[in-house]
Formats: sequence, C-alpha cells, structure tokens
Amino acid sequence: MRIYLDNAATSFPKPSAVLEAMHRYLLENGAPAGRGAYRTALAVDRTVARCRERAANLFGVADPRRFVFTFNGTDALNLALCGICRPGDHVLTSAWEHNSVLRPLRALEHQRHIHVTRLSPDATGRLSPAQVQAALTSATRLVVLQQASNVTGVIQPLDEIGDVVRRHGALLLVDAAQSAGHWPIDLSQSPFDLWACSGHKGLLGPLGTGLLYVGPRAEDLLEPTRWGGTGTHSEEDVQPRELPDRLESGNLNVPGIVGLEAALAELAQHDLADAHSRARALTLHLWHGLSAIPRVALYGPSPDAVPRTAVVSCNIAGYAPQEAAALLDEHFEIECRAGLHCAPGVHRALGTLAAGGTVRFSPGRYTTREHIDCALAAVRTLAGH
Repeated sequence: MRIYLDNAATSFPKPSAVLEAMHRYLLENGAPAGRGAYRTALAVDRTVARCRERAANLFGVADPRRFVFTFNGTDALNLALCGICRPGDHVLTSAWEHNSVLRPLRALEHQRHIHVTRLSPDATGRLSPAQVQAALTSATRLVVLQQASNVTGVIQPLDEIGDVVRRHGALLLVDAAQSAGHWPIDLSQSPFDLWACSGHKGLLGPLGTGLLYVGPRAEDLLEPTRWGGTGTHSEEDVQPRELPDRLESGNLNVPGIVGLEAALAELAQHDLADAHSRARALTLHLWHGLSAIPRVALYGPSPDAVPRTAVVSCNIAGYAPQEAAALLDEHFEIECRAGLHCAPGVHRALGTLAAGGTVRFSPGRYTTREHIDCALAAVRTLAGH
C-alpha cells in the first residue's frame, strides 16, 4: 500500500473534481483567458473570475481582483519582493526562511543594493514582536516572514508582528506556502500587506499554480516584474495599472487555474477548522509515536507546546536522512522527504546541516491514522525496535 506523507512538498491525491475539471477543459474547451469573445473563451473567463472569487471567499477578502495568479509560491514571492524593493531599501526577514525568500533577497542585495537583516528565532523557532520592533529602521520598507516552517511546522505570531510593522509604516509580506489551506486565515482581519501561497499544497490544486494577495497599502507600490499582453488596453504600449492585469502579463495557466478553481470549490464544502483539528490529531499521534522509538531524534518543539502545522522532522540513528527515506520507500512504500527542504538556516540552527538535513513526514487531508501507524511501524523496524 502506497502511503504518501510528503504533502508539504505538494498535496496528493488531488480531489477527483480537480482531475475532471482539467480533463474537461483540455478535451472540450482549450481556449485562452482574456483573449476572445467566442463562447468557449468567455466560459474560460468566467472560470478564472470564479477562481478569484473562491480564493477571496476562503480568505476573507472583499475584492477578488486583489488575488493575482502566479505559477507557484516561489513566483508569487519573487513578484512581491522584486516588485516592492527599491535600491537602498532595508528588508527584515529571518534566517529560517525558505530559499524562495532567501535567494531573491540575496540577489537583490547584489543587484539593487538593498540591505537585509536576518533575525534568528528563539529555541522554539519563533520570532517575537519585540525582536522585530528592535530591528526596524527608518529605511525598512518590507518585512518578509513565513507563516509556518516547512521543517518544523512552527507557526509564527504574525498578527502581533504585523501590528508592529504596520505602526512603523513598513509592509509585511507573508510566505503562506505551508499554511494556506491548513491554518485558518482571514486576510480582512490580518495586518498582512502581501500574502503569497502555492496553489498545489494545502489548497489541493495542481502544480504550476500560486496566488499573491495584494493589500491596499501595497497596491500602488507593487510594480510588475513582467510586461506584455493582458487582453486589456491593447491600444496602449504601457502596462495597465489596475489589478490584476498589471501583474498578469501573458497567457495564464488556464488548465492549472481550472483545476485550482475545482479544488477551492471542494475546500469550500468542508470546515477548515475541522480539517485543522483532524490534522493536529494526526500530528500529535505521529510525534508521540516517533518520540517513543529509541534512536529516533525529533526536531522542533512538541505540538503540545506551540501552534504547528502537520510537519514532523526526525532522524534515525545510523542512517543518513536520504538513506532512511529511500529504505522507507523501497521496503515499506512510505513516501516522505529527506534533505534540507530548501531551508538551510533552519538546519543550521537545529544542528542537522552537516548530516544532510532530516527525514520529514507531512500528513495531508487524505492521510489516515492507519497511514501514520504504518509509518511508525516502518521507523521502528529501521531503528531496530
């Protein structure tokens, strides 16, 4: 029995409605978005608009046009970072961010001579509002932080941090790749100016999809990073200023958006709080089961101690992470992720960088308690117990 526990990379399986919608579009429609007035093209436009509306409803946003389609969470973060930062700006982030934040910032340091401060979280992996407050300067334009770690699952206190950032007059960009679809989020009540997520993880959509929410404080400051055809104002050779057209040049990934719309429709039929409660129960079962196995080291605070998503990292004594993951797959059909998870700063802090990272288990919406029990039994066997 194949047991998929790599949902932090991408969710699997996808809802059947996602596959059906994409197949139907590719087989029966195939028209582009915003490029035609014939019936199939207009049907595509309605689906694209409906996908924005579903995202807005899910995340408490009144104006769906504030959601920009991107090709993944990395694309959304790059658009936000490169579209906001100006030469000489100061940007505040943490050393625990994903490379989707760390690498664009490093490039902007060299290309635009921005200044970046990288804060170190505490022993639990969290930053405090006071820590952020102390690092803000008169040149700080942007603070960019993940909502949840893809290595430990730890949730940052971003509402409190966001209040500090907003009082200072800076903008807050949130990397929600690991929290969207997993953690209750109401953007109308949150001090987030820019909010980026993947469409293919907790939102259950296909790969090649992402979203960037552009809040009112960031709207006039965010410049496009790609220019071209939008299907609107075609008589002009300057980029439209209105959202979302300003940031969506070129043909949209319509097959992906069709699938994402179906996924968001599926999510709307379920209570996110119930899904979060179920994920927490599975995470606790996995954490406590692993902690009872000798020769297994767990990383990050217990889910009993701090808010976390369904991500658990560990190592098994005597095995490199990649070796352990390969054996779990080959002999037990347990699919998990091994390595640094594109977050070297986390592993540097955890002391796992030199060892090659950790083995990461990430349950998803379709994971069962039986799946977790099978994974625990497999780890016991590898650990010699």
